[in-house]
Amino acid sequence: MSRNNFAPSHERKRLGFLDRFLTIWIFAAMLIGVGLGYFTPIASSLDSLSNGTTNVPLAIGLILMMYPPLAKVKYEEIPRIFKNFKLIGMSLFVTWIIAPMFMFLLAYLFMKYSPAYFTGLILIGIAPCIAMVIVWNELAEGNREYIAGLVGINSILQVLFYSSFAYFYLTKMPELIGMKGLGISITIGQIAESVFIYLGIPFIAGIVSRYVLIKIKGEEWFTKKYLPVVSPITLFALLFTIIIMFSLKGEMMVKIPFDVVKIAVPLVIYFAVMFVITFFLAKRLGADYGTTIALAFTATGNNFELAIAVAIGVFGINSGEAFAGVVGPLVEVPALIGLVKLAFWFRKRYYKIN
Repeated sequence: MSRNNFAPSHERKRLGFLDRFLTIWIFAAMLIGVGLGYFTPIASSLDSLSNGTTNVPLAIGLILMMYPPLAKVKYEEIPRIFKNFKLIGMSLFVTWIIAPMFMFLLAYLFMKYSPAYFTGLILIGIAPCIAMVIVWNELAEGNREYIAGLVGINSILQVLFYSSFAYFYLTKMPELIGMKGLGISITIGQIAESVFIYLGIPFIAGIVSRYVLIKIKGEEWFTKKYLPVVSPITLFALLFTIIIMFSLKGEMMVKIPFDVVKIAVPLVIYFAVMFVITFFLAKRLGADYGTTIALAFTATGNNFELAIAVAIGVFGINSGEAFAGVVGPLVEVPALIGLVKLAFWFRKRYYKIN
């Protein structure tokens, strides 16, 4: 059996009470948000707390959500994942070439007559996950070191290239397939500004706090004292953000529930296909189970926080683009929990590990 950092489930850190019931909390936050938006005037109050196209409460929630996972990344270990050039090359190719193209195809097939939702799906497809992917990998008992490296690489690549990808897939690609009149007016500068606010700030904060605190207090203190304290911020910020989002969209969701289903269908197809394809590609290249799972979830998950932030910053908080982004977590959580179960079935069948 190939060498692996995979640890038996009894040796791995158990997820806390809040994390184990993540799906319940997310659905509860959604229901609370919809109820507040439909039965109270909270949406008007939240709209007043905006600076330009940026809603301040949402910005705070999104930034806080991104910080803890980025602080956990062991950036100094990133070079270790380059030892197998075939695997890292496959991962980057699938994540940054295949995934955006596949989402573009799905958006075209399902949303070519709904330009706002089409754009929302594209914004999702070009944003690989750098936060919740860590949770899915943990649940499926994947390789933590490898996922840390992939998260670090994708964090950097998003800062550098998300703007260009967004510009290409929203302005150039539609023209190549004859799509006209989408009404997309977007510049690289607009995207870059949103990316810096919502990804660049927590990214820089994660790096600075990690190395400064480790230098001052030591790595053991940082790992055993500091990270356990800040880690729950991600979940609480996520729930806070969902409540805010859904309160702003509560009335719309009640009025157009079929639009939620319409957006969910291509997302479910995307998650399932990307996971299975990447799993078997990695296995064929000789990856062990832990590494294979890290690669598969990296290619499957998306950074909905960033996609929502960009949609809000560029198109506005009440746009269809933002609504498509908000639907994303609703679909991702149950879908990827299902993929965790599929991962264990694959492990038993193809790696003979119980």
